[in-house]
Amino acid sequence: MLEGANIKLGSVVSDIMGVSAKDMLRAIADGEDDPVKLSNLARRTMKRKKDELVLALKGYVNSHQRLMLKTILTHIDFLTDQIELLDNEIAERVSFYEEDIERLDSIPGIAKRMTEQILAEIGPYVGTQFPSAAHLCYWAALVPGHNESAGKRKSARAKKGNKYLRSALTEAAQSFRGSKNTWVTSTDGKPVEKVRNVQPLWSPTRCSNRVLPSYQKEMYVDLGEDYFDKQRQASIVRHSVRRLENLGFTVTISEAS
Repeated sequence: MLEGANIKLGSVVSDIMGVSAKDMLRAIADGEDDPVKLSNLARRTMKRKKDELVLALKGYVNSHQRLMLKTILTHIDFLTDQIELLDNEIAERVSFYEEDIERLDSIPGIAKRMTEQILAEIGPYVGTQFPSAAHLCYWAALVPGHNESAGKRKSARAKKGNKYLRSALTEAAQSFRGSKNTWVTSTDGKPVEKVRNVQPLWSPTRCSNRVLPSYQKEMYVDLGEDYFDKQRQASIVRHSVRRLENLGFTVTISEAS
């Protein structure tokens, strides 16, 4: 709608719903046309862009566009108030589980809003509802099947499960995959960035290391980027020694002090 009125405010401000931009939009909706007066509504660092704002606010706004702009701003204010109301209600209801939220929030990739969603879907008594992490992941449909017969792989889609919990954990996995120097940055020696499917990030093993401990009165402790190497330390050493011996070297292994 602003483009139709030849107003290029979005090309100057980074957030069209910021404080300064909303003040300008409200003034336009109320009938103000002078770009200089509109640019004077800029606050803080936005004041440095007054010349650019004057050029961006030179437009031709008719009465219909003003009405639509006022309607949109009123609707945005209404939605903002409703979001704040619901946030306060959620905060009041989860106030009894602040310790659980704090533990979940300590997990990389999981923010406070996501902890509230996980808590709402799983509940605070996960230990009595799910015997193991594998049961939890299966219930959340985060365990893809393996259907192979006579050397042929068939469809093995995961079930639908709890879509709200699944979306939250998938979002957390996508966020966590970008972290560095953590145990999940490598999957069997392959960088997580090369693993396109996010489901492997939430296998039962990883779910047990990231979700269940939070409900077992434990803070999250990262296993380290060399976690998988330590799990296969013996086989790595044996393979490396065999290769060196095949090349004609004599290998003597001793632990570093």
